[in-house]
Amino acid sequence: MTTRNSVRDTLPSGFADYRPHVLLCAVVAALAMRLAVAAFAYPSFLAPGREHWEFAFETGKIARSLVLGHGFSNPFYGGDTGPTAWVAPVPPYLLAGIFALFGIYTKSAALAMLSLNSLVSALTCIPIFFMAKKSFGSKEALWAAWTWAFFPYAIYFSADSMWDHALITLLLSCILWATLNLQDSTRKWAWAGFGVLCGLSALTNPVVLSVVPFLGAWACCQLNRQRRAWAFQAATAAMVTCAVVAPWMIRNYRTFHQPVFIKDVFPLEVCVGNIGNTLHWWNGVEQPSGNGAELAELRRVGEQAYMAEKWSQAREFIEYHPGIFLSRSVRRLVYMWTGYWSFDKEYLREEPFDLGDIPFCTATTILALIGLRKMFQRGAGLVVPYALLLAIFPFAYYITHPDMSYRNPLDPEVVIFACCAAVSWRSASQRASPEQLETATPLSYAD
Repeated sequence: MTTRNSVRDTLPSGFADYRPHVLLCAVVAALAMRLAVAAFAYPSFLAPGREHWEFAFETGKIARSLVLGHGFSNPFYGGDTGPTAWVAPVPPYLLAGIFALFGIYTKSAALAMLSLNSLVSALTCIPIFFMAKKSFGSKEALWAAWTWAFFPYAIYFSADSMWDHALITLLLSCILWATLNLQDSTRKWAWAGFGVLCGLSALTNPVVLSVVPFLGAWACCQLNRQRRAWAFQAATAAMVTCAVVAPWMIRNYRTFHQPVFIKDVFPLEVCVGNIGNTLHWWNGVEQPSGNGAELAELRRVGEQAYMAEKWSQAREFIEYHPGIFLSRSVRRLVYMWTGYWSFDKEYLREEPFDLGDIPFCTATTILALIGLRKMFQRGAGLVVPYALLLAIFPFAYYITHPDMSYRNPLDPEVVIFACCAAVSWRSASQRASPEQLETATPLSYAD
């Protein structure tokens, strides 16, 4: 006869000893909060200007092209620009499905897309809870899950955004959660599943590939320390990841007649973040969406030739202005973790929310660093995978251009460490109270 304990022993690490209704309540509360915001936010996406450009920008245009039967192409307004690799394929195909069901650029489609992002963000409570529980404890896990439910950035970048922020946040959290479990597993199917997850994440936003090898290597090192097999498992995960992304790579090669990675806009992003416009952290004039001349050039030469031009501009700028590039990279790092770029009045007119972002973003970063330090003192190995993610993932944005939304995939880890700090302080206070009472009694008698 199967006992409750024997059933719990078969569950993946982190599932035992938790109250599912508490986590479910956190997910439901998170979803309700986000849907309430989405109900007020959706009209801003229905503006008809520039052929409904505000409705998911390039992703919306490609989704529209897919539904109309023109294929994965035309990421801009004002006419055809041809086949594209401007964005990774998963977000446009998801939005195309919504357009097919609810209509192109309709109110129903806007509500459906924002609701989907809200659901994805709410579900991120689950990997947050189990990551924190496995690494740090049940109290930290509950605090982190409920904090995420009401975390302002998590709400804003899901309920008021049609970009991939919420989805990549969930996927990256699942990758880290899987990594924490793979350190104890040699099962080939677990590692194959890790490969599927990494491949799907790369097809959503390939920036995740910057950190996946390091997380995989960490898990392999843990198995090696236990003198358990890891080479075949790692090879399995790598091959499955390649197999998942290979069809899209083949599509790009057949479409553009040259090797093209999952998306091809990196040279443009370097130009946008570094060339011109010293006031702001990005220069919209370099973007085809913000400059008619750039859009005309894109149409004239085609996407791959246009990106080759941008790559040449980017290399030339870095070669002749290395000091400017380095200083702006440092400023981008500071901005990512504090929200501060400039207090210039003209800049603040363009970015009025920075005055609120700076204290909130800085405070959460400081709390997370305190929590990371406290957990490091508890055991250095506990924080290594988290530290790898926090250090490596944003590097691409340090050399291109930042945005508060680009930090969102890291916010689950920020929330976890901030909650670790809060729980540690609370526990210390509770332990100190009886001692204070004991020492206070003799003093009162002496008086």
